[in-house]
Amino acid sequence: MNKLSIITSIAFIATLVSCDEVKRKPNNVYMPDMAYSRAYETYADHSNLAEQGINYNNQPVAGTIARGEEMPFPLAKDKAGDTANYVAAKQIKSPVDSLTKAEYTETERLYLVNCGICHGPKLDGNGPLYKGGEGPYPAKPATLVGDAKYEAMPEGQMFYSVMYGKNLMGSYASQLNRKQRWQIIRYIKLKQAANKPTAADATAKN
Repeated sequence: MNKLSIITSIAFIATLVSCDEVKRKPNNVYMPDMAYSRAYETYADHSNLAEQGINYNNQPVAGTIARGEEMPFPLAKDKAGDTANYVAAKQIKSPVDSLTKAEYTETERLYLVNCGICHGPKLDGNGPLYKGGEGPYPAKPATLVGDAKYEAMPEGQMFYSVMYGKNLMGSYASQLNRKQRWQIIRYIKLKQAANKPTAADATAKN
């Protein structure tokens, strides 16, 4: 028997032996729930999971942030009649302290689409819904530029109002993500700053 025949014979015998001892079940597994996860459809009935010893509540882990939902806002919406979180929002600073040229252009577009209809393209509260008192909305929306109250409003309170709504203004949480809300607030603050008289203007008037 030549060398090639011997090698072929050994390989054939090894194959037969290995096929005969194929394991159909695993040995002891460390943390089997991690190795063999039990998948459940998101909207399926999960009412019987507790009976099976499975702790599943369909909620994200506390403190985690979903992809694309950066810049979390730590305050929840106040309950009816309460203003504690709205007041606390004064202390929250915007994570967006500047806008690039491209960001400014896009943010201005977002403002006009979502906010301009009420607060006006010039941020003077004279949008199409008010239209100098001739529009369908009887009460003039907030004058964001030119009204000391809103020019002095902290960024955090503005964000709270955009996220949860305030008075007659509804929430825009479904229309704008967190970053877009902060960018719009930065856009408003830039417009407010541009409208304030400078020292040179004051000197010229005197």
